[in-house]
Amino acid sequence: MAGTRSSEQELAELVAIPSVSGDPAHRGDMERAARWLAGRLAFANGRVAETNGHPVVLGELHASRDAPTILVYGHYDVQPAGDESAWETPPFAPAVRDGRLYGRGATDDKGPVVVALETARAFAEAPPLNVRFLLEGEEEIGSPSLPAFLEAHRDELAADLVVSADGAMWRAGEPSIAVAAKGLVALDLVVTGPSADLHSGRHGGAVHNPNHALAAIVAGLHDTDGSIAVDGFYDDVVAVELPPIAFDEESYRAETGVSELHGEPGFTTLERLWTRPTLEVNELRGGGAYTVIPHEARAHITCRLVHDQSPERVVAAIERHVVAPPGVAVRVELRPGAVPAYAIDQQHPAVRAAQQALRTVYPEQEPVLVRIGGTLPAAVLFERILGVKTLLFSFSTADENLHAPNEFFRLARLEEGVAAWSELWRLLSGDRAV
Repeated sequence: MAGTRSSEQELAELVAIPSVSGDPAHRGDMERAARWLAGRLAFANGRVAETNGHPVVLGELHASRDAPTILVYGHYDVQPAGDESAWETPPFAPAVRDGRLYGRGATDDKGPVVVALETARAFAEAPPLNVRFLLEGEEEIGSPSLPAFLEAHRDELAADLVVSADGAMWRAGEPSIAVAAKGLVALDLVVTGPSADLHSGRHGGAVHNPNHALAAIVAGLHDTDGSIAVDGFYDDVVAVELPPIAFDEESYRAETGVSELHGEPGFTTLERLWTRPTLEVNELRGGGAYTVIPHEARAHITCRLVHDQSPERVVAAIERHVVAPPGVAVRVELRPGAVPAYAIDQQHPAVRAAQQALRTVYPEQEPVLVRIGGTLPAAVLFERILGVKTLLFSFSTADENLHAPNEFFRLARLEEGVAAWSELWRLLSGDRAV
């Protein structure tokens, strides 16, 4: 029986399933992870529902018709493991070391999802409010199937508030609630030159190498001081004043392993991380380690957006900025899944309830309201389609190697998380304003 296993064992079982949503080879693993979750939600009518892509898992607990209703959100898909030689232990063979469970997806988002499941199990017989569950399998690829699913299941998923297990506290020793997340738009810059790959000995110096052209174009996206050189990129950016928050820039520099911090001038590192948009070159690809002038060279670029920035306007600005040098052509290919930034008012009743819940678990520390540089597409979709705000209440922590080798989840967070989620549910059940 599932209830006889510890939360740690449950998490290890789930992390062992390589539910990599972006790899078609793992389609069966995606279905296996969804069935696993539905089985653990059997006490709440847990079930797998098909979408246009990977399945979602639904469930519900009923308190009373007059009680508030929350929709619990999380995701079971994970990023690829990347270079497995960089892992101390295999990414899908969960290992416990020093109070931490290591494995791909341990903290993003399987650990926090187990927290939500264990909270629901504790309230299975007498929930303080009505609870609906939506656990998706495409968050890591931009939630492409979620909009249509929400549209088709509006009534089934109607709620007063979404409580998300996804997100992250920003520091391990400081309880926090994220009240804003950046938006995201991804695109490829594609430079084409000769009609086919050419021998660099026979043709070098006579044709424009797409790699050279792409390097120049990419270099022109930023000024040397770190600011973005794309005209119009900052047009819709609204200044945000942060409250006093302790942040040691030297410690952050050491943590990242760089010799010097770098970025848009005139702002602190924390302001750049939380309140300023970014344009990052994630990959450069063309040719190979042999004597070739490639037909094509590509750069993958992602932009993290802040409140009031439109993904469409940002892409248009980049398209205007990118100009092909003689002898090659350049085009911008927009990737699916663009999403604007998300924010919830700091005075929202759900935020106040979350602060109180964290005070109950961490009585010596005042919860901090923070912003995160990551993107949560589902929060934007819930507001747009279901008309409800999302409270980001995750027990992941930003230093737990999300999307990187040796991802881990602090096992103490399982008990702490269930205690805080339980208190949150009690508080929300008495607040009809949510």
